[in-house]
Amino acid sequence: MKKALLCLLVLVASHGTYAQKTKVKVKGGAASAVVDSRRWSVEKAQAWYKTHPWISGANFTPSTAINQLEMWQAATFDPATIDKELGYAEGIGFNTMRVFLHSLAWKQDPKGFKDRMNTYLSIADKHHIQTMFVFFDDCWNKEPKAGVQPEPKPGIHNSGWMQDPGEPVSRDSLAFIALKPYVQDVLRSFSTDKRILLWDLYNEPGNSNKLNTSLPLVRNVFAWAREVNPEQPLSIGLWNWDFGALNTYQATHSDVVTYHCYDEAVLHQRVIDLLQTHDRPLICTEYMARTRNSRFATIMPMLKKRNVGAINWGLVDGKTNTKYQWETPLPDGSEPVEWFHEVFRKDGTPYRQDETTLIRNLNSK
Repeated sequence: MKKALLCLLVLVASHGTYAQKTKVKVKGGAASAVVDSRRWSVEKAQAWYKTHPWISGANFTPSTAINQLEMWQAATFDPATIDKELGYAEGIGFNTMRVFLHSLAWKQDPKGFKDRMNTYLSIADKHHIQTMFVFFDDCWNKEPKAGVQPEPKPGIHNSGWMQDPGEPVSRDSLAFIALKPYVQDVLRSFSTDKRILLWDLYNEPGNSNKLNTSLPLVRNVFAWAREVNPEQPLSIGLWNWDFGALNTYQATHSDVVTYHCYDEAVLHQRVIDLLQTHDRPLICTEYMARTRNSRFATIMPMLKKRNVGAINWGLVDGKTNTKYQWETPLPDGSEPVEWFHEVFRKDGTPYRQDETTLIRNLNSK
């Protein structure tokens, strides 16, 4: 992480604290962030956090799904695999999964989609796991299509993952306003559901070179969610310290501060130090990339010591191909020298026994 980026993060963190205390307009590049009066107070957020055990878990897509659509569409929804793989998670003490939804699956059949969400939640609850649902996403393939999803490209990380809503909808306020019924229908249906830990409204806004064109949808999804006012907290995770306007808006409108960090321990600790200036609970909703030296052995104990939630990317090796690195594909589909993400093979065997032993021990303390 470059020094300039750290300086920007300091600015964002101080903006969040200033806005929270004074309730005034904060300038953040191209954005103005006014703290919503419906945002949880610091005291409410901290009290909520104390009611939960230390939050640990993974981003979860069943191994039989290449993306969110294959996970949630009726023809490919796979409760048997979900049950088996959440059993692996329970076995090492994970208590939280972060799970991506997709608006096209809802659009096909709103009731069926929500029924499948309920089925998923029942399975997760059986395994003593709460869920963080994610609505929108700016990552990877920009033109999602309902129906049969593509087969994985050998050795390519997340070759079939789909943005939501994708292009050009995410940049067009006249188009994305049609997503309000989706967001609000799902939130109203599950607004008091204790099996849901938190609503993560938008994954990595501005990714895929969208930059500040994603800010209007960020503003709108917060507003739509506040109209429903669910019992669970709302958040959009910080992930790119160059994005001043987005970071300011996300940080000053989230009830709980979530963030992504795939850096080694010394840099990750600096991020925590800076984000804790908000005085709100912190949950790292993406970390652990072995070849970048973000490892369970170095990061997870530090997160527990700092009382920061720990949600790594990936649980079981499968069609997402996220055992392969972002920058280093293996087009022949051969086994990487070291897995990038994931904890288990499909049969439940740990990729590394020492890692699952460490995770289980940390979760049992």
